[in-house]
Amino acid sequence: MPTRTPSPGDLEPIERASRDEIAALQLQRLRWSLRHTYDHVAPYRARCEQAGVHPDDLKTLADLAHFPFMTKADLREHYPFGLLAVPRQRLARLHASSGTTGKPIVVGYTLQDLSHWADVVARSLRAAGARPGDMVHNAYGYGMFTGGLGAHYGIERAGCIAVPMSGGQTEKQVQAILDFEPDFLMVTPSYSLVIAEEFARQGVSPESISLKVGIFGAEPWGEGMRGEIERMLGIDALDIYGLTEVMGPGVASECIESKDGPVIWEDHFYPEIIDPETGEVLPDGEEGELVFTSLTKEAFPVIRYRTRDLTRLLPPTARSFRRMGRITGRSDDMLIIRGVNVFPTQVEEQVLRDRRLSGNYQLVISRAGHMDELEVRCEVQRELQGRLSPADFEAIGRELQHHIKTMIGVSTQVTVLEADAIPRTLVGKARRVIDQRPKQS
Repeated sequence: MPTRTPSPGDLEPIERASRDEIAALQLQRLRWSLRHTYDHVAPYRARCEQAGVHPDDLKTLADLAHFPFMTKADLREHYPFGLLAVPRQRLARLHASSGTTGKPIVVGYTLQDLSHWADVVARSLRAAGARPGDMVHNAYGYGMFTGGLGAHYGIERAGCIAVPMSGGQTEKQVQAILDFEPDFLMVTPSYSLVIAEEFARQGVSPESISLKVGIFGAEPWGEGMRGEIERMLGIDALDIYGLTEVMGPGVASECIESKDGPVIWEDHFYPEIIDPETGEVLPDGEEGELVFTSLTKEAFPVIRYRTRDLTRLLPPTARSFRRMGRITGRSDDMLIIRGVNVFPTQVEEQVLRDRRLSGNYQLVISRAGHMDELEVRCEVQRELQGRLSPADFEAIGRELQHHIKTMIGVSTQVTVLEADAIPRTLVGKARRVIDQRPKQS
């Protein structure tokens, strides 16, 4: 099924290097990145001074454990440009993702950053079996989201042909695939199944689809979904990992010949696994929270950035770099709905914009077919009890639905209820999130 299994000659030297060679390069780059961040990012320098550490204290890779973490709260606190390590005049591009306060998290890139990013995405494509001249249908969203453009420039760097479809318009997606006959598909795993269903609706069998490999990311997915994607589209389904704060797609990616977890491109991103409660570094193989330190980023370096993703580090197989296990959950309350990061507090902010609604709300996540669905349940203020008509309830729901879509970027079903309709716990608080999605196997 794969287009081609890479041979050793297809790999970059660093992908075949010894662990000692990799560690030596990591230490060299880590010293640069730590010094660069300390010298040019005042908030992080202050954090280091408070912790009593200095870049000169880094003698070995293990010494990184003594340095403070960065978190998403730091990015929000210093919005929009307070953590940049270069003057704004050196920036070539901005990307952003949403945060819990409604403000986006803004990340800047220099031209060199963008070049490194294209390199790791191109490496991810080669690991998937792509070669110059192959066509890649890119259905990740373009815009401030890193998926579309991040994949796009990697496709071109790999010498492949980019089809910049972006997201949505499923019938057009299918028509383009039928007309152009691409070899590779890049999109979220859930939307790939929507595309697959449209093929089936049109009577197109998996054997008739030109696609050979899909590279899927931006949301967690398990082996059950991999099998369903492969069955419905007749392809090999591979996992690509990334997040805006660290770079975007291409931080890690699976190899076609092994399909055993995303390989972390450790020459650009240094991984750690920590105990989410204590912050203690855990040995490889133990599950904990994934932490990344950038080794080559100029504009927006991150030092020990807490991703909140729960996983473990696995030994090398197809490449000399370590792998990530499946993401089993998160150490915070962030939800990922159709590739969009959603925090309950974001929804709360929109609910509280309407004075007719109380602060009581509930998020119910389910799966309709292959797509996640988010229902927002909320209550009217107690003093309005019995004073609103059914039409009023519907109007309030439509307004809230519009605000959530506009401000957070996710489509929802909104159910407006009478006061006290949402169950409380014994301490008087509502259960905020009910996740009815089947567990990934």
